[in-house]
Amino acid sequence: MSDLRPYEALIDRLGTDLVPVRRLLPPWLRTAGWMLAVAAIAAVLLMHYGADPMLRRWAGTPDLGWAGMGAVITAITAAWAAFALGVPGRRASWAWLPLPGVLLWIGASGLGCLRTWIAPGTQIASMHQSADCLIFIISFSIPLSALLIVLLRRACPLRPVLTAVLIGLASAAASASLLEICHSFDAAATDLVTHALAVAMVVAVNAAMGGRLLSKA
Repeated sequence: MSDLRPYEALIDRLGTDLVPVRRLLPPWLRTAGWMLAVAAIAAVLLMHYGADPMLRRWAGTPDLGWAGMGAVITAITAAWAAFALGVPGRRASWAWLPLPGVLLWIGASGLGCLRTWIAPGTQIASMHQSADCLIFIISFSIPLSALLIVLLRRACPLRPVLTAVLIGLASAAASASLLEICHSFDAAATDLVTHALAVAMVVAVNAAMGGRLLSKA
């Protein structure tokens, strides 16, 4: 019986040093917080470029509007899935949540290459102009990815690489949707390939650094 006392004293001493853990907000609410940051960037771009050019393009060629909607849906669902995977016990199948948005985004974007007319008020992007789109998507994806990483570090996801892939997808999709506000080019093959390359680069970098980015160490 005397051997138990040191252990009891140790347990009591450890118990007095415990700090209450702050409960994480639900994944949907953290997703909404991140989307507020995206909406703030969109508001700044809209104040600078206005919404009329974008709406005219969408009215003349609805496939561009559907592609933009697919990018927004992908951003929301990919971020939601990333936050969900940060909750212990959640299945990896949450990673499939962005799939419908991705299919809409890719499918509607691909329709632009099959059209025989040019979207109103646009032109076909040159290689230099397509490169500007790549830089735009990557540049905006960096701070959006960083914000998601900061928000997810407290959760310490058990699948850091898969979660990082979703972070990259959410950030790239959000950046592509922001590009719609100031994008004055039709969905030509060169432009779409550039967009796809930018998204792939953002996802790949996040995946490659996933374990370290989401580690508390």
